[in-house]
Amino acid sequence: MTHEPPGGSPGALGPRSGGPGGAADGRDAHQPRPRRLYAALDLGTNNCRLLVARPEGASFRVVDAFSRIVRLGEGLAQTGRLSDAAMDRAVEALKVCRTKLRDRQVARARLIATEACRQAENGEAFIARVREETGLALEIVDRKTEAQLAAQGCVPLADPRSRGVILFDIGGGSSEIVWLLPRGPGRNGGPPTAEILGWTSLPVGVVTLAERHDGKHVTAESFARMVDEVAGMVEPFAKEIAVGGQIEHLHMLGTSGTVTTLAGVHLGLPKYDRRRVDGAWLGAGEVDVILDQLLAMTYQDRIAHPCIGAERADLVLAGCAILEGMRRHFPCRRLRVADRGLREGILVSLMRQDGVWRRPFHNRHHDQRPQGQGGPR
Repeated sequence: MTHEPPGGSPGALGPRSGGPGGAADGRDAHQPRPRRLYAALDLGTNNCRLLVARPEGASFRVVDAFSRIVRLGEGLAQTGRLSDAAMDRAVEALKVCRTKLRDRQVARARLIATEACRQAENGEAFIARVREETGLALEIVDRKTEAQLAAQGCVPLADPRSRGVILFDIGGGSSEIVWLLPRGPGRNGGPPTAEILGWTSLPVGVVTLAERHDGKHVTAESFARMVDEVAGMVEPFAKEIAVGGQIEHLHMLGTSGTVTTLAGVHLGLPKYDRRRVDGAWLGAGEVDVILDQLLAMTYQDRIAHPCIGAERADLVLAGCAILEGMRRHFPCRRLRVADRGLREGILVSLMRQDGVWRRPFHNRHHDQRPQGQGGPR
C-alpha cells in the first residue's frame, strides 16, 4: 500500500464517459484507461475516515484520504441514542467525503457504519438522514464483518514466520480480537492472506470506557479498574482459543489510535508521522515503559503532547487499559503497530470481488459468535 501526495496523480481521474471518438480527458479512445478508483468509508463511534485508492501491483495506491474525529457515540452509553450534536458533526464530515467521492469519480465504494449505529435506538434513522442530506448510502455492518475486514487490512504486517498473530482493533465503542495464521503472498501477486482461527468482539471501546471512568483524570487505581474490567471480557475468548505454550511464537498486531499513539510517544516524534509508525515493532518492556510515561502525565500534559493532542487526551489511557486487558491474557513479547485496518480491508475485498486478485480470504470459524454477545455484530 502506497500513498500519493494530496491531489492524486494527474490524468487518473477523468470523467466517467467521453464524447464520440475519444475520451473526455483528451486521451485517444484506444489508449488504455487508468485503473478504476475504489473507496472505503468507516464511520465509527469516534472517527469518520475515508480512503480512495486504485489497484497497483500486489496492493493499491492511496490517492486521497480524509479523517475527522466526530464522536458520534458521545453520550450513547447513558442515553441509548445518538445526540443531535453528534449526528450534526458526523453529517458535516460525511459531506466532505461525498465531495471527495464525487470529485474523484470513484467507480466502486463501500461505506460502513459500526458500533455507535449498531447500538443506538435511532441508528437506522440517522442512516436515513445521511442518505437524504448527503446522498451516501451507509451500511451498518455486524461485528463479524468488522473483524474480518480489519484482519484483511492488517495481514500484510503479520510476520510470516510466526505461528500465529493476535490482531486487535481498539475502537470507540467496541474492540475486536482475531487469532490469525499468516498464509503468505496472495495468488497472482495479490496481497498476503491469512486464516482466521478465532475471533471475538468486546462491547467496550475508548469512548465508552473513558466515559465510565473519567478519561481526563486517570489515577493508578482507576486505570487498574479499567484493566480488570476489560480483562474479564477477554477471559472467555482466551480460554476458548487456548494458545497456551504457543504464546512464545505469536506476536500481537494492533490497529487503533491507541497503538499508533504509543508508537509515536516511543519514537519521540515531534509530530505524528505515519511512515514511521505503520509497521513499527514494540517489545513488551517498551510498551510497559510507554504506559508508565502516559500514566505519569496530567490531562494537560497529554493535550500538549504532539502525538496525543486535545482530541485524544481523554481517550488514550482508556485505550491503554483495553490493551493491557488483552495483554494480561496474551503476553506476547512483540507488538507490531498498524496505521491501517478496516478501510484497507474494505478496499482489498472490493478489489478481490472485481478479480484484481483471485485468492479468497480464509475463515475457518465462519459461524463463530463473539463471546458474551447474542450474535455477530
